[in-house]
Amino acid sequence: MSPELLKLFFATFTSVFVAELGDKTQLATMALSGGATGNKARWIIFAGAALALVATSALGVLAGGAIGRWVSPLMLKRIGGVLFLAMGVWMLVGKA
Repeated sequence: MSPELLKLFFATFTSVFVAELGDKTQLATMALSGGATGNKARWIIFAGAALALVATSALGVLAGGAIGRWVSPLMLKRIGGVLFLAMGVWMLVGKA
């Protein structure tokens, strides 16, 4: 694997990993596994949660690839940045 692809892999992993820590998906998975009896049930919960994350990531990659045909990468970064800032402000204001 080229150094550029390796860098992209680790940037993606780190971004998604940090974003998913402590979010409602992780809390729901913890609640489900806390109520599960037996190791087999916990592995089923893990498999379901992992498959859900893979499916949503696939949708993101497909949507990004489709949008990338018409919108430049720089514009996508700018739009993404503005959306993240807007969500952050909305979350801060909504909690007040």
